[in-house]
Amino acid sequence: MAWDEWDQLKASAAGGEPTGMRLNGLPEEDRPNAGSPTGDLTVDQKDLAAIGDEAFKLYNRLWEEARVTSTDTAAADLKSQGFALGGALSHVSLRWDRQLGSVMDACALISNHMDFTKKAHEGDEIFIERHVSSISTLDAGFDESWAPPGEKNEVYGEDKKDKKD
Repeated sequence: MAWDEWDQLKASAAGGEPTGMRLNGLPEEDRPNAGSPTGDLTVDQKDLAAIGDEAFKLYNRLWEEARVTSTDTAAADLKSQGFALGGALSHVSLRWDRQLGSVMDACALISNHMDFTKKAHEGDEIFIERHVSSISTLDAGFDESWAPPGEKNEVYGEDKKDKKD
């Protein structure tokens, strides 16, 4: 960046334009590509559960319907009789099992990730609620109306030093 350009930027910034931060908003030129008009990312637990459930169902269907065990026996029989087709069938069967395993692993990963995401967002909500409630407790401690001057504020509980066993 040239110094002249830098000086121009500093002058325009100091030129009386209000400075400040704008949260949860976009410049007008970026709005067509912004997605939701509120700018908030929402996660619907029903959607996450449905995706995870479908991935789990697909995993089970693949396990029950896509495995081909009869080709191993046929490949061994063909090999024992001297047919080259036996080795080729064995190779195809092995490749099929590997590819099927990859697809099943992906389904399991999706299903588990949706469960994890659901629980993580629930945990985030609890974390946020706890922090917001602790802020209100802290605010109550600074409020003069909670306790007369010189008195202890009950919001923070009893003082352990004053208790005698």
